[in-house]
Amino acid sequence: MSEPASISSGIAARYAQAVFELAQDQGHLDKLENDIQILKEALSQSVDLMSLINSPVYSRESQSKAVLAVAAKMKLTKTMSNTLGLMASKRRLFVVPALLDRLSGLIAGHKGEVSAEVTSAKALTKAQSEKLSKAISARVGKAVNINATVDEGIIGGLVVKVGSKMIDTSIRSKLNSLQNVMKEVG
Repeated sequence: MSEPASISSGIAARYAQAVFELAQDQGHLDKLENDIQILKEALSQSVDLMSLINSPVYSRESQSKAVLAVAAKMKLTKTMSNTLGLMASKRRLFVVPALLDRLSGLIAGHKGEVSAEVTSAKALTKAQSEKLSKAISARVGKAVNINATVDEGIIGGLVVKVGSKMIDTSIRSKLNSLQNVMKEVG
């Protein structure tokens, strides 16, 4: 892992642990989970919000005011709003996506669940999602939450990540393997 990525990961982990513990102490893990979902959705849909958290052009003060206004508009909890404000004042907003992922993992771990990142060429149906969830659950021995994404570039098949394990059954991966074998032969 590169140094900047590990620094970002460490920052996200520290903030996530602090926010998780605060929410747990207050008995607001369900509200925190709702905040995470709202923020993930907003980040995936708003180019402006992504620009706000990633751009060094904005001053600390303007980032802080903007992120607090957005948090108020989204009706986020006081803990999450204050955390975002603090992160803006410390120039740490760029780790918000990693923070949200870490928080999701901490909450899932607290519930005895595990998250699985699933990438498919087409959106999974509800039945496919449930069947996949049961299969992964049987394998890992815990309840599984599936976070599905679509990447048409994998052509077909699935890429499943559970913790540090990854199963890649995508056609793109198989074609790349075949290409490497052909290079070795010729």
